Amino acid sequence: MRFRLAVLALSLPALACYTSPGAGDGFSGSETTAGLADTTGDEPGPTSGADASGSSGAASTSSTTTGTTDAWTTGEVDTGAQATTTGAQASTTGEAEDPCPRVRVQVPPGEVLNVRPTPSTAMAPVGTLANGAIVDVLARVAGESIEGNDEWVQIHGPIVDGYVWSGLVECTQDEAPTDGFFLPLECGMMATISQGNFGDFSHQGQSAYAFDFQLGTGTPLVAIADGTVTFTYAETMPGDPCYDGGGQECINAANVVTLLHGDGTTSVYGHLSEVHVEPGELVPRGISVGLSGSTGWSTGPHAHVARQENCNFGWCQSIAVSFVDVPGDGVPKTGDIVTSNNCP
Repeated sequence: MRFRLAVLALSLPALACYTSPGAGDGFSGSETTAGLADTTGDEPGPTSGADASGSSGAASTSSTTTGTTDAWTTGEVDTGAQATTTGAQASTTGEAEDPCPRVRVQVPPGEVLNVRPTPSTAMAPVGTLANGAIVDVLARVAGESIEGNDEWVQIHGPIVDGYVWSGLVECTQDEAPTDGFFLPLECGMMATISQGNFGDFSHQGQSAYAFDFQLGTGTPLVAIADGTVTFTYAETMPGDPCYDGGGQECINAANVVTLLHGDGTTSVYGHLSEVHVEPGELVPRGISVGLSGSTGWSTGPHAHVARQENCNFGWCQSIAVSFVDVPGDGVPKTGDIVTSNNCP
């Protein structure tokens, strides 16, 4: 059952890198600016974002009593009820199957849906969800009316809890993908690990669990798992002093993409020559986030990739990861040649 959407506007020398920028790195955590999205990285005002109605982004001024649990107008009962009028099949236990255990975000690609602390646009968002994101439904309530629709959803996600307007989500039985992590290379591609975990050159401390892939400039880097773009930096261009690598003075110049995954962890793709995605965009596993390069503090063309904690920043503490398509324990070592089975 789908809710009505609102009508809204190859042999290279061993290479290594330094990847922990200092303060003021300029990484962008802002949401995309087209149509529904907030236009800056600052906290948006009460009426900005994808839960607002009309092409101007202004919310409807009419509202109903906030926070009152209410059945949706489709005739389905609230979450956890024992019956529904939609005719959903009963489970093998004899209990009625919940017709809406989760919702999928439905906004234009590249835009984001605001998550509010109450079922209203009166307060600033507590977070955002990308197009296609799937989150659990906790309750369905009546709140502020937008375009004549006062139905809101209380949701629980891996990084944010709150309320979203029902006009921009649809019910789904699907679950958020959790099928593991794959190599950040296109299907069938081979590469040498020039520096693995705890490498002697630079993979210590924050970058201890990172991998450097020995790649020429311009090689596609792909998502290791489905993820939402949370940070990008793409300001270092051909001809810039740090585009082809440099010393510590280039620490803040590495082009980078960070993805947030369904388990709440992130992945980082660093030293890119080109960035192909925007903040808020949902990137399926195996789809390119950018091209390898040597931007920033780097000794030559390669790709720096790691799974990380989520620190709401481009570079976070790296954490252990095993790749589904690497034999054995899934953790390649320095000097290993790996072959990607990251085939979307």
